[in-house]
Amino acid sequence: MAALTSITPNPASSSSVYSNFRTSPLTLSSQITADCSCLLSVRSGLASKQRLASRNRRCLIIRSAATKPAKSPAEEDWKVKRELLLEKRVRSVDAKEAFRLQKENNFVILDVRPEAEFKEAHPAGAVNIQIYRLIKEWTAWDIARRAAFAFFGIFSGTEENPEFMQSVESNFGKDAKIIAACTTGGTMKPSQNLPEGQQSRSLIAAYLLVLNGYKNVFHLEGGLYTWFKEGLPSESEE
Repeated sequence: MAALTSITPNPASSSSVYSNFRTSPLTLSSQITADCSCLLSVRSGLASKQRLASRNRRCLIIRSAATKPAKSPAEEDWKVKRELLLEKRVRSVDAKEAFRLQKENNFVILDVRPEAEFKEAHPAGAVNIQIYRLIKEWTAWDIARRAAFAFFGIFSGTEENPEFMQSVESNFGKDAKIIAACTTGGTMKPSQNLPEGQQSRSLIAAYLLVLNGYKNVFHLEGGLYTWFKEGLPSESEE
């Protein structure tokens, strides 16, 4: 997706026309195509006293003026990330075990949530380096992303923090003992519904850490939600 330069009507439409009808509520959907176009579809069901044989469909094809930047390591497929995390033996721990490791083994909890969430509440002694941040720039690509978020009613869209690893390396040496944490945690464990587990911000952070040579990386299973639920030590900056 990118900046919008043209809007083209799709010639496809219904084959039936009735003089006596009323329209039902519109259904709006969108699809991103391989050439970075955004396909918006508007559908309206037709109803009347007579039985109708078809539905109207109208489409708008929105062409892009900018190209999406090359994929970053954080955007790698989850399957690839999970394989490396398992290969590097990244261990998942629950909240109580994370607290014990922090207290007895000098582990540091790396809270990768947005700064605003960190300030509201975080584990005592945790370090905050957000892996995603609010979109800052105003390039054609960034404007298009803002528009895409706004289309779905989200007016505080986020992007990958390009300074994440630089900030990590300025705070921690490669031998540091780190527990990556976010709100929900995600999981590497397979299940019937999630045969490859579920990706999360903290697992993406753990992947970036081991990819950049960090050797003692753990992951908080269940996330900080369980930390706060268990009543473990926390603090705020407000």
